[in-house]
Amino acid sequence: MDTDFWLQRWHDGQTGFHQDEVMPLLQKHWPALQLPHAARVLVPLCGKTLDMHWLAAQGHRVLGVELSPLAVTQFFAEAGLQPQRHTSSAGEHFIAGPIEIICGDAFALDRSVLADCMAVYDRAALVALPAELRRQYLHTTLRTPAGRLRWAADHPGLSAGRKSRPTLRGGCRRSTCAVRWAVAGAAAGTARHPRAGATFSR
Repeated sequence: MDTDFWLQRWHDGQTGFHQDEVMPLLQKHWPALQLPHAARVLVPLCGKTLDMHWLAAQGHRVLGVELSPLAVTQFFAEAGLQPQRHTSSAGEHFIAGPIEIICGDAFALDRSVLADCMAVYDRAALVALPAELRRQYLHTTLRTPAGRLRWAADHPGLSAGRKSRPTLRGGCRRSTCAVRWAVAGAAAGTARHPRAGATFSR
């Protein structure tokens, strides 16, 4: 991943990908995952998405991972929060209530960091990566003792009317076989999960 590119985008304020509201499809489809109330949710490449506040409001513990220190500090400052901070081998940790963000490399996370994560919320992270990094991204987020996570994903590549499925290209299909997907977006031509009411990919 071109880290300098993303750091520069945040420095220059070129963050058109950031939304000033919680993703409506997250709110609609998240309950389908049927997670325990206090489950820990991983949000890779989180930026300063407001979706993390919404997840925390559902009773979840949130673990975001973000490369840009500016994005992390803005997230807490804009919410009027003063996080506690400490450093580990994973990076610098910012913690306020149920939300923790690690400012560091999402691809270098140790298995122990993700040990109690029960779900992943992908908000345009996977699709933003070049194809050659998508398999590595999936393998990184599967580093849990159980080796199985529930995913909720939402990004333009899975929006209605798009025939392409970038998240399953570049060698990612096999990587997703062990993952139960509840995709917050209606991809044309894909099956529907009978219980979740969301796109289900095998």
